[in-house]
Amino acid sequence: MKAAMTPHVMKKIVFALMVVAVGAGSARAASEADYLTAVAAAESANKEAGRLRNQWTVTQAALTAAKKAADAGNFDQAVKAAQEAEALAKASIVQATSEKQRWKDMEIR
Repeated sequence: MKAAMTPHVMKKIVFALMVVAVGAGSARAASEADYLTAVAAAESANKEAGRLRNQWTVTQAALTAAKKAADAGNFDQAVKAAQEAEALAKASIVQATSEKQRWKDMEIR
């Protein structure tokens, strides 16, 4: 049984997504190099989430969308999707690490 997500964890997740939304708007067009950097960071964070056994399916969906956009040559959209995937992966890491102790606080009395 999964523990309920605490308001503290939700705030961190929302903050992470807001950071991505703000950072996604750039004045110049994204290049393939920008995409490769963004997707590498997202894949690294997703790998860490996997190591913690807490990968979210929406993270993989965002990575897939990023790759699809890059394949079509739309690097602006690809970077945006990769940044979203990274934020989601980092949020899942925050959830995993906070819940690692929180369940004990809730269950062990």
